[in-house]
Amino acid sequence: MLDEYKQDANERMQKSIDALATSFNKIRTGRAHPSILEGIRVDYYGSETPLSQVANVSVEDGRTLSVTPWEKHMVPDIEKAIMKADLGLNPATAGTVIRVPMPALTEETRKGYIKQARHEAETGRVSVRSIRRDVLADIKELLKMKEISEDHERKAQEDIQKVTDSFIAKIEQALKSKEADLLEI
Repeated sequence: MLDEYKQDANERMQKSIDALATSFNKIRTGRAHPSILEGIRVDYYGSETPLSQVANVSVEDGRTLSVTPWEKHMVPDIEKAIMKADLGLNPATAGTVIRVPMPALTEETRKGYIKQARHEAETGRVSVRSIRRDVLADIKELLKMKEISEDHERKAQEDIQKVTDSFIAKIEQALKSKEADLLEI
């Protein structure tokens, strides 16, 4: 029974790590990467559709993304959606291909992105701790109902803490990696 709680905590904490990775992908570094445009949605026949479903996004060179719509008439809509996304990108259309150059990061923007990355990491840590709190509350409930002994409860608390510590360490490692990417010139 306690293993189920530990497994549940593990799965939920992993989802927090995945959400953090998604958030980090949206923080722009100096290099071009298709995941920067991942959150952009385009009006496609009246419905909001992810950019990846209406166009091919690829890296042209280290600082330029290439967006090739599958339908020619989508070019202006995609260009407008990229501008509206507030990513600091200015797409340039060349026929049916939209090129999105990545502007060089200034020291000020790097610091802003690092601050944003730290905020996202803190949100991830809070999420992991919240999951730990919920699981420990469930375990205490089992103790109250006398379904487990105090020794089992203490052992389960230690196990959940170890799992929590490992996920916090993963968050710290991801943050360190993202900061290194942002500081790279």
